[in-house]
Amino acid sequence: MKQTAILVAFLTISSIGCAGGGAVYYASTPPPPVRIEAYGVAPGPSYVWVPGYWGWRGNAYFWVGGRWSRPPRAGVRWVAPYWENNRGRYRLHEGRWR
Repeated sequence: MKQTAILVAFLTISSIGCAGGGAVYYASTPPPPVRIEAYGVAPGPSYVWVPGYWGWRGNAYFWVGGRWSRPPRAGVRWVAPYWENNRGRYRLHEGRWR
């Protein structure tokens, strides 16, 4: 039973790690201008606004809306995602806590 719980925990953590930055996205056209978002008041004192950005899936850009988020630990800050032009191909560098 204990080994099964450890295996499930390992697989869950592994899949979260893959979803949070393992993928690389390229586009042949630059992203549209960033949208202006109204975000109101934070839901609590430790929340930080994480702005939205243009994502890329299936040959098209799509807007990923901003959200309020709590930092995973004290002393970290949000590094926003950005698109980098590399010889006419645009690569998305995903956002992360750092």
